[in-house]
Amino acid sequence: MKTSAEAWDGGWHRGAQHLASPNQGPRPDANAPVDLIVVHSISLPPGQFGTGAVQQLFTNTLDWDAHPYFQSIRGLQVSAHFFIDRAGGLWQFVDCDRRAWHAGQSHYRGRDQCNDDSVGIELEGLEGDRFEPEQYAALAALCQDIALRYPVRHIAGHEHIAPGRKHDPGAGFDWRTLQRLLGWPAGYFPLDVQPPA
Repeated sequence: MKTSAEAWDGGWHRGAQHLASPNQGPRPDANAPVDLIVVHSISLPPGQFGTGAVQQLFTNTLDWDAHPYFQSIRGLQVSAHFFIDRAGGLWQFVDCDRRAWHAGQSHYRGRDQCNDDSVGIELEGLEGDRFEPEQYAALAALCQDIALRYPVRHIAGHEHIAPGRKHDPGAGFDWRTLQRLLGWPAGYFPLDVQPPA
C-alpha cells in the first residue's frame, strides 16, 4: 500500500512530469477541505492528440497563430492541476496545495467556486468521445493518490459543477469503469452516473 510520502512531495505528485503554470494562486481558505476531484477533457486543436498544445496553453506559451481554432481562445489563461494524455502519461502544472484555474463559475456539494477547494484533472480527449483504458488506469491511480493527501469525498465532471455551461468530459466518459477501478462508494459520484441500487 502506497503512503502519502511515497506519492507526494508537498503538493507535487512524484509520478508526474512537472511543468509549472503561472495560472494559479493560493487557495482562499487554507482551512477548507480539498474534498472534490473534477474531471475535464481537452484536446488542442479539438480532436487532435499529442500536439503539445495543451501543455503550451497551460503555461501561456501557445502560439495563437499556429492553428485557426486558437484564435477563438486567444489570450485565455487557464490551468489544471493534472493532464493525462492518451497513453496514460501524467503531467502536473499546479501544486495541489494551491488553486488551479480549471472550473470557472461553478457550484457543487453546496459550495460555489469549485476552484477554491478541488483538484482539477484534464483528460486528453474530445468532449463526448471515448477515452483510452490507459487513461482510466492512470486516472484511478491518481485519484487514489490524491485521496492519500486530501479528504476526498466527491468526484464529478466539469459538466456536473457547471451544468449548461460545460459538457465535458461528456457522454463518452465511462463513470462506471472509474467507480469500479476506484472501489469508492457510489455516494462519491454524481447522482446521474451512480449505478442503480
